[in-house]
Amino acid sequence: MITFKTFKIIIILFISSIFLNSCGGKLPGADARKYDPDPKKRVAKNLEEGRGFRLSESFKKSNGTFEFASSNELWRASLDTIDFMPLASVNYSGGIIITDWYSTDQNSNESIKISIRFLTNEIRSDALDIKVFSKKCIALSNCIISEKEGNIAPELEEKILRTAAVYAAKMKLKNLKPYKGKQRKKF
Repeated sequence: MITFKTFKIIIILFISSIFLNSCGGKLPGADARKYDPDPKKRVAKNLEEGRGFRLSESFKKSNGTFEFASSNELWRASLDTIDFMPLASVNYSGGIIITDWYSTDQNSNESIKISIRFLTNEIRSDALDIKVFSKKCIALSNCIISEKEGNIAPELEEKILRTAAVYAAKMKLKNLKPYKGKQRKKF
């Protein structure tokens, strides 16, 4: 007669054997013949392939790509260009800036809203998608919203790109380090 405890053990063994067989019968691991026996070379290869990290390198100063908004010239230039407008939504990781409705006159029935989408971090003509919306109100509850045609979006784009190029040039000069090697004698 089989007890309930032994029955549970048999069921657990049966289920675990099904799971192990579904993996193809292979245990995890690697074929040692396919990898270099030198651990330093294996570590270097894994780092090149993005499979690992070194804690010591995370504390070193990097001149690579930054993930901070203050180091992205396009982002800074965009915020500086539209700094007179109230912001409704700003999402650096999503790559979008949306302003709130803005009017130059308190009594004006017309206001604008700007959205700037970042398509790339590079400073180039197709890096930004700028849309300008217009809201015209007859009464508080009777408003018409439409995308505004005209020169505002191209002018904003040009101003942002020019400002970003200036920021990038300043950053390049700031990071420029003079050569400190031996100076050749002039004859």
